[in-house]
Amino acid sequence: MTDPNGQSSGPPSPAPKVDDVLEIVDAMSPGELDGLPYGVIQLDRTGRILKYNAVESRLASLAPEDAIGKQFFTEVAPCTRVQEFYGRFKEGVIREMLDTSFTFHFAFKQSPRDVTVRLFFSKRTRTVWVLISDHEGKPLSPV
Repeated sequence: MTDPNGQSSGPPSPAPKVDDVLEIVDAMSPGELDGLPYGVIQLDRTGRILKYNAVESRLASLAPEDAIGKQFFTEVAPCTRVQEFYGRFKEGVIREMLDTSFTFHFAFKQSPRDVTVRLFFSKRTRTVWVLISDHEGKPLSPV
């Protein structure tokens, strides 16, 4: 909330739930994606990165401009080229139906971590969204 002088008042609003984000993610601007407390990546049907938000950039220590346009499963995160991640992605793209969550270990050099991954196929954009939250599925700390 803001008061008439534009000052923030009261507690901050709670982080949006992943399900709520997935309802509107296709229409979000890069700035809105950067404001989310989740790592967010949009992949085309081949696994090429279309969007890569600030939280994911921080987690992976990779600038968005160095990720966008690259192949996620081979050039950016080859550790994900396993059945539990890449296999689900491929199957979901073929079926044009994908909405699954699973835990995954990212062996980042700077800060390895266990996370919850949500893969979601958007019928609107015919792309796959990857949302990364903490190992319990909760929002990550802000950028």
